[in-house]
Amino acid sequence: MTDFDKEKEDIRQARHKPAELDAIDRKILGALAEDAGRSYSELGEIVNLSAPAVHDRVKKLKRDGVIKGTVARLDGCKLGRTLLTFLIINTSSYNATRALLQFTSRREVEELHTVAGDGCVLIKVRAADTESLENFLMEIQNVEGVRSVRSYIALSTFIERGPSPD
Repeated sequence: MTDFDKEKEDIRQARHKPAELDAIDRKILGALAEDAGRSYSELGEIVNLSAPAVHDRVKKLKRDGVIKGTVARLDGCKLGRTLLTFLIINTSSYNATRALLQFTSRREVEELHTVAGDGCVLIKVRAADTESLENFLMEIQNVEGVRSVRSYIALSTFIERGPSPD
């Protein structure tokens, strides 16, 4: 394996085949996606199963990584981070791309993806204001190997959701 191949493997996530889901699993996932606080008995009523049967299915969905976690969806604006921005970053190498992974621990970074197309990395950032966004952009631009950064500020958000279980 060449050094180039090793660099690629370091930043790639492990790929997994899709889980085997039946219609009941998908219905449970849809109900949880709408409201993750639903009880097993409430889910059981939706899918016509007992609460223990639903519990077993949810446990399996978690074990198989289909359910990655149960979280509250927070409103960024109400938390004081009103500036939603998407950054497309062009880097000179996989080392530079890997160096951008240091930003995954930053609270303003909501998503970080390697992408195909005009750039190498896409970052979703929710900043408090233009000054904090500018400071963040300066940090990104100081990473060795970053060739360019394009920013797209969202004016309105009409839909923001995870994948559909269907």
